[in-house]
Amino acid sequence: MATPLTSRVFMNGNSQAVRIPQEFRLSSQRVEISRNAEGDLVIHPLPEKRGDALLQALAGFDMEFADLLLADRSEQAPPQEREPL
Repeated sequence: MATPLTSRVFMNGNSQAVRIPQEFRLSSQRVEISRNAEGDLVIHPLPEKRGDALLQALAGFDMEFADLLLADRSEQAPPQEREPL
């Protein structure tokens, strides 16, 4: 178990935020926050949803890129006919 550290609480816009020291850095983009019976806040990292990374990557492409892909596909040579194996 890691040694407890003191950190600061501050306002970030209309939300209250807590600075997380480097030793406790999270690898997740989303967390679940709950309060236990003693009143302590519990932060649980959530796994990335399947497909989230793909959707984020695809969001970076615009219609111009899609049009270029379609144009490139239409310019390709037809598939070669070959003897079956």
